[in-house]
Amino acid sequence: MTLQLPLRIAPPATLAPCAPLIPFKAVGAMLALSLSCLIVSTPVMAASSGNSVMLEDLTSTELRTRIDHGATTVIVPIGGVEQSGPYIALGKHNVRAGILARQIAQKLGNTIVAPVVSYVPEGSINPPAGHMRHAGTISIPPAAFEALLEGTAASLRQHGFRDIVFVGDHGGYQKNEQNVANKLNHAWSKSAVTKPAASDARAHALLDYYDITQTAYIAQLQKRGYSNAEIGLHAGLADAALMLATDPSLVRSEAMAHGPKPGVADGVRGDATRATAELGEIGVKLQVDTSVAAIKKLLER
Repeated sequence: MTLQLPLRIAPPATLAPCAPLIPFKAVGAMLALSLSCLIVSTPVMAASSGNSVMLEDLTSTELRTRIDHGATTVIVPIGGVEQSGPYIALGKHNVRAGILARQIAQKLGNTIVAPVVSYVPEGSINPPAGHMRHAGTISIPPAAFEALLEGTAASLRQHGFRDIVFVGDHGGYQKNEQNVANKLNHAWSKSAVTKPAASDARAHALLDYYDITQTAYIAQLQKRGYSNAEIGLHAGLADAALMLATDPSLVRSEAMAHGPKPGVADGVRGDATRATAELGEIGVKLQVDTSVAAIKKLLER
């Protein structure tokens, strides 16, 4: 006789509520959409970088192609690391030079922008003089600065650039730019016999870029009722306004509005309190338009 045991059935488990299921077709559609975004976005990003006027954004092959197709003008922006009192960051010249050089190149067309030269003469280190009396300023000897520009220009010429344009954002080294351009042009003209293909390369010191900020821009600010004492010679209204128009993050506007007013002892000559981006845009437009016109004239052979 077979013993029949009763079958014990476990009580149903209590199930936690689930999120509603997504239909399979919907999942497929979502995956397809994501994949298509990846496929589409990658070439767009690459094209954006490849179309940049900034040398550092390009691959060597992309740059070679651009030069071969006529982009034989290159701008060498020169900045500097220099104190500008308590309310403007040390890198103001580097940032402004890079941003404005890009705008100039875009307006010119067939122009490339080299990396910003950030190390420049700023005065004696020992004993410290001028801006070197304030933390953060970096200074190199004028001879080292000129050698740096010479090496930069010679490298660019080697790769096929025919017009190398120095654009300096700081007044202290304008003469050094001109010295280098003169020296290179003299040397390059003598090398025409041994390297005829490169004999037409020229270096230019675009002094108009800086000079316009000391003439027409100042006149525009004066016309709007600002005094010379307010406009200033360094880290004043003109300086701060140009910075607000290019990269406002480098101006400590809130601290400037409520903090103490700095003076000469703080590395400031002027009063930046009433500076605005709108005032800076006047100067930026003058610098860009003046530089574009000046470079076009330099390119006339």
